[in-house]
Amino acid sequence: MFTSLTFSFIAFGAAALVIIMAGSKLAKLSDSLADQTGLGEALFGVLFLAGVTSLPDFAATLTAAVDARPNLAMSNVMGSMAVNLVFLAVADSVYRQANLEHAAASTVNLMLAGLLIVLLTLPLLAVFSPAMTLFNIHPITVVIIIAYLFGFHLVVHTKTKPMWFPRQTRHTVADQPDTQHHDNLTWVWITFIGMAALTGAAGWILMESAKLIADQTDISETLMGGFFTALATSTPELVTTIVAIRIGALTLAVSNILGTNCFNMLVVAAADLGYTQGSIYHDIAPVQVTWALVSILMTAILLLGMVRRETYGIGKIGFESALIFAIYAITLGLIILSD
Repeated sequence: MFTSLTFSFIAFGAAALVIIMAGSKLAKLSDSLADQTGLGEALFGVLFLAGVTSLPDFAATLTAAVDARPNLAMSNVMGSMAVNLVFLAVADSVYRQANLEHAAASTVNLMLAGLLIVLLTLPLLAVFSPAMTLFNIHPITVVIIIAYLFGFHLVVHTKTKPMWFPRQTRHTVADQPDTQHHDNLTWVWITFIGMAALTGAAGWILMESAKLIADQTDISETLMGGFFTALATSTPELVTTIVAIRIGALTLAVSNILGTNCFNMLVVAAADLGYTQGSIYHDIAPVQVTWALVSILMTAILLLGMVRRETYGIGKIGFESALIFAIYAITLGLIILSD
């Protein structure tokens, strides 16, 4: 479809811009729907917003997998998860009243962080296991889907029947439903679905243009997927998170990032389903393992930060955010040097 390099760059930029604009609208719609449906910010973020903001990743990754480009597919989704965690650190920098993980304390977010660590280990187990497949599907793909569904059940149970609560401080911003929403619920849902479809289509265009850019330039698929497309397809997470903070929906901001990363593990499973050359886990470069390991490390650090709940850090940035920034920068630098 994209035969011109110049046109591909224009399409790439235009798709990224569409994703950013749609993401801004999605955050405000999600806050309204979270209140009007009674689900609350945390649960709505996990159930709906996370899946919607993952649509560009899903479209881009599946497109690359079906086109038999395992490195481009996996680097995009794995790189996106690392970038999303950096975006949460960016959000912490934007929120100046206190450490974001302190103010948005939630049992659901703790559960999501633990679930994400579990899910991220599964592709690594597949990489180091025998390259066995059934109908071109590796058994770990089925395990990922089952683990996600069971973890999702635990998250919902944690929200509806919590066994403990975070300590409330003067900096804690509780998820209190806003009863002042007067928008028609049906119209809000229609607009939400429309924005979701728009982000998914933009994600497909983004990857189509990225494939040609990688083919006609010296940019490797690993770097193209792990940084450029990962950054572009993850912009909905950044935009929705920042907008959520601006409107005071702190719990939604954090649950959106963690929920999106958990949902992205279903994108990993979809990549294996769409890849017809065998097990996608055994046809990827070792650098993809690096992205997965780094994402596990950053998620574990974030989990420590949410449990510690530091009120202020240096420059009002939590220690976990500072470490996430440093780890990502070092990892990206090493990948660029070794590419």
